[in-house]
Amino acid sequence: QVQVVESGGGLVQAGGSLRLSCAASGTTFSTSIMAWYRQATGTQRELVAQATSGGSTKYLDSVKGRFIISTDNAKNTVYLQMTNLKPEDTALYYCNIKTLFGPSWGDYWGQGTQVTVSS
Repeated sequence: QVQVVESGGGLVQAGGSLRLSCAASGTTFSTSIMAWYRQATGTQRELVAQATSGGSTKYLDSVKGRFIISTDNAKNTVYLQMTNLKPEDTALYYCNIKTLFGPSWGDYWGQGTQVTVSS
């Protein structure tokens, strides 16, 4: 059973920083796509940052240069370092892990962690 647990959200002033963590159990990142999504009130969930086990990354345009996704394979943990936070970054942030089990992909989500940026 794969479980995904996020932590690290909170309230921060504009210009501040936070680091989100996502711990995955029951899987490894050997063939995986690790991602952070966010959903603000009244909006659709959007992809913020993604990293693959092959080493590629991609980011939402509005967070490029401010957010960095990284992984610690030994700890099965994904991080999202967020700097120069803006009020528009306020959202519920979700970790998503897609991992290959034999011929098929498993798709796992955490419960979300709230990030609130005050102006």
